[in-house]
Amino acid sequence: MARRRSLLRLGLAVPIALSLTASLGLLPASASATPRIPSAAQVEGPNSLAYVINTETDRHTIAAVQRAVTAAGGTVVVTYDRIGVIVAHSAAPGFGERLRAVRGVRSAGATRTAPLSAAGTTDDGAVRYLSEAGAARIEQASGAGTEPLEADQWDLRTIGADKAAEVNAGSRDVTVAVIDTGVDDTHPDLAANFSPSQSASCVSGKADTGYGSWRPASPDYFHGTHVAGTIAAARNGIGVAGVAPGVRVSGITVSQPTPRQLIYAESVVCAFVFAADHGVQITNNSYYVDPWQYNCLDDPDQKAVVDAVDRAQLYAQRQGTLNVAGAGNSNHDLDSDAVTDRRSPNDSTPTSRTIDPHTCRQLPAQLPGVVTVSATSARNTKSYYSSYGLGVIDVAAPGGDMYQAADTPSKEGGILSTLPNNQYGYQQGTSMATPHVSGVAALLKSAHPRATPAQLRALLKAQADNPGCPATPYDGNGDGVVDATCAGGERVNGFYGFGIVNALRAVE
Repeated sequence: MARRRSLLRLGLAVPIALSLTASLGLLPASASATPRIPSAAQVEGPNSLAYVINTETDRHTIAAVQRAVTAAGGTVVVTYDRIGVIVAHSAAPGFGERLRAVRGVRSAGATRTAPLSAAGTTDDGAVRYLSEAGAARIEQASGAGTEPLEADQWDLRTIGADKAAEVNAGSRDVTVAVIDTGVDDTHPDLAANFSPSQSASCVSGKADTGYGSWRPASPDYFHGTHVAGTIAAARNGIGVAGVAPGVRVSGITVSQPTPRQLIYAESVVCAFVFAADHGVQITNNSYYVDPWQYNCLDDPDQKAVVDAVDRAQLYAQRQGTLNVAGAGNSNHDLDSDAVTDRRSPNDSTPTSRTIDPHTCRQLPAQLPGVVTVSATSARNTKSYYSSYGLGVIDVAAPGGDMYQAADTPSKEGGILSTLPNNQYGYQQGTSMATPHVSGVAALLKSAHPRATPAQLRALLKAQADNPGCPATPYDGNGDGVVDATCAGGERVNGFYGFGIVNALRAVE
């Protein structure tokens, strides 16, 4: 894709000529409802910024800070009392600095660097459709007892998900929430497994549970629907199959309904709390929190964002929710002393900065207790774009790689899954690897319903297959230049963590 966005840095953006996003016009299109919540630009006003204020959790402190927000020229949007996070809007100069001086405030800061512009047409570039002849070839190659397009799902076979479905397809008591751009629950591969009661829009920072609020703002916001299909597309004789086709999936919309589909901290805080309070066992996080690719603790605004998101995801863990997140698509060594961030802030004017990934964190992937996922190709090698790092990556999973063709009818190296309006298409990125891990985690939770998030993390690592560091220097794109160095051994290393997840082992 020509345009780069936070979530497509995890669902990798590539030039239009090399786009791995294709779709199959096999089914009649259906209308996709837009979220009922107004855009953040409408909620905030033209010159407002959103803020997170992190406080002590006693009711007297929270009440005093809420009054201080009003006195400083702000408006309280929502308060999450149990984690001590207040979301506020203000156009007042120096608002964050004034709040940081209030008694009981641990940190406070803006979640963005510029006010939102009004929503417009999404510039995603041309979609490359699979021809009817190509679709027919895939269906012809799909054997008896498989889904019509399963012959192109090399990723399922790589992790044994096709065989796992014959043993245990997953429990209806397990739900994976897709925190993303929205999920088209009308898709015939998703409808039977979708959970409306565990879905919402968190775009404003406050949950809207109005019917259909979880749906993408337009078919161009396809990312969340693609992720959902990888997790739980039903084995129903239509289209594709998910890793855990027997579990339920929900959608929590967090991306702004604007051309860049940015995902801000207040939306993510809302999503983690909502998921935890609605009995979700696993959240899938195929994005990073905008506008900073890495949030540095020595910056007061970025520190407040880290604090707020961390409080929310830790709350979810305490409620029994496992959080799974992609490592990112910058091919960064997250265990190195320094990496270059050229993309931040992505809501105004990016500048190049060198940061230490040990103190500047990508959210939510680098938060404690989150399962951090790297991406692999159809040949079980690290995907050329995938970030990595010894002690950072927990497990790996298929995410696709345009330089590594698959042994399938289409030869596509990307991941085939569902798209809005009854379509299907290919994408690549750690965004695509993450739902494979979420699906395997759902199978593990199905087999071990009493397992805690910490126990599920341990089980994910225990059942993984580690190919070990490559024997020769890693050249991901074949240009003769060493692109990354793998540290570690056969049991655990920087490319794959504890290994590539294995769905069959998860159910055996």
